[in-house]
Amino acid sequence: MAKEIIWSPQSEATFYKVLEYLQEQWSEKEVENFLIATEKVINYISKHPLMFRKTNKKNIHEALVTPQNLLIYKIYANRIVLITFYDTRQSPLKKKF
Repeated sequence: MAKEIIWSPQSEATFYKVLEYLQEQWSEKEVENFLIATEKVINYISKHPLMFRKTNKKNIHEALVTPQNLLIYKIYANRIVLITFYDTRQSPLKKKF
C-alpha cells in the first residue's frame, strides 16, 4: 500500500530552485527529464520507502533523482515527508535535515 507523500515548504522551495536553474542554464529537455525522474522517484518512495539509502538520522533516507540531485525524505507510520532536494556537488556537510 502506497504511503501519502507530503511536500515540506523546504522541499518545494529547493525543487523550484532546481527547475529555475535548469530553465536558465539548460534546455527544456533537461527540465522534462528532471520532472520525469522526480515523479518516478516519488512514486517509488511512496510504494517502497525503505528502498533508498538510509542516512545516519532516524527514519531519514535519500534517493538519487539525477546524478546531481538527491531527494531527502523522512518516513513516518502512514506518510512520507519530503524534506529537501540537495545538490550532490556541494559538500556533504551542507546537508540540512
